[in-house]
Amino acid sequence: MAHTVTVGDRRVECAPDQSLLDAFLRAGVWMPNSCNQGTCGTCKLRVLDGEVDHRGSPADTLPDEERQAGMALACQASPRCDTVVSSPTASGAVRGTHALRDLVATVLDVEDVARDTRRLLLGLDEPLAFSAGQYVELVVPGSGVRRQYSLANTPEEDKVLELHVRRVPGGVASDAWLFGSVAVGDRVELTGPLGDFHLPDAADDEGEPMACIAGGTGLAPFLGIVRTALQRRPDREIVLYHGVRGAEDLYDVDRLTELAAASPGFRFVPVLSDQPAPSCRAGFPTDAFVEDVPSARGWSGWLCGPPAMVEAGVKAFKRRRMAPRQVHREKFTPADALDTGAAGA
Repeated sequence: MAHTVTVGDRRVECAPDQSLLDAFLRAGVWMPNSCNQGTCGTCKLRVLDGEVDHRGSPADTLPDEERQAGMALACQASPRCDTVVSSPTASGAVRGTHALRDLVATVLDVEDVARDTRRLLLGLDEPLAFSAGQYVELVVPGSGVRRQYSLANTPEEDKVLELHVRRVPGGVASDAWLFGSVAVGDRVELTGPLGDFHLPDAADDEGEPMACIAGGTGLAPFLGIVRTALQRRPDREIVLYHGVRGAEDLYDVDRLTELAAASPGFRFVPVLSDQPAPSCRAGFPTDAFVEDVPSARGWSGWLCGPPAMVEAGVKAFKRRRMAPRQVHREKFTPADALDTGAAGA
């Protein structure tokens, strides 16, 4: 029997085995969310009335003292009765979001684009509404295992989804499936959209300069974010750093170079950490940003990639006086190591 869960002035029905986050997102009610596995704590909220089952909530993310104080992880907890939870915003306002949906897609193309990196195109039977930068979860056929991959699309590209996948040796999704048995014409189950790493709605977009730093396939969401930002304001100042080990790991260079040629305020900077090459910066993308930008006051910062790179990026943005509220981040590690963002193994 479903229970009613209330946040602000919104009430949704939530099954006993359904997470609070899943119920709210499917009803089009926004809740902060990132990893959706209980490891990042982004969706933590307070239970004001009623009772929840914390299920698989990790003690590292939700220690006993927080549970006793009424805190819960929305992506893990399910209601035991009618429940009231706190609003995730300081103002108490509850806003809408793109409704979470279960869909089926057809594999249209699988292309090797760089060393151990593939582009996957999935054709949907019906459009998916999302914000640039969000991600979807794929169900690995025959296993029930779910893996998360960022969308490289703009919101207008809503019927053919583009995902970037890096091979992880032994990975259930990448190695065995997406670099193994997957074939054009296969049917794939997916859920989306998910994640808070995305541009604000057009009405709330202030058009400030943007510094974007990607590591590896962390480039994927920026293809949607940057193109959407430039569609809104073609002269917007944006710099995108793509950090990889060597030239063999770079991809979509021509695509981004063409975008830069057509957009006076956009710069694309590939950065190689291990194997220097002509026309590429050497070192780390976070250091390149510090070298290039003397002050980031009034800028927004965007980071997507491995945790170490993201943390280095936060420090780099701080050094250049960027406001903390303007820093957006998406960490990821292989899922088998308890990932904390939109990537999968």
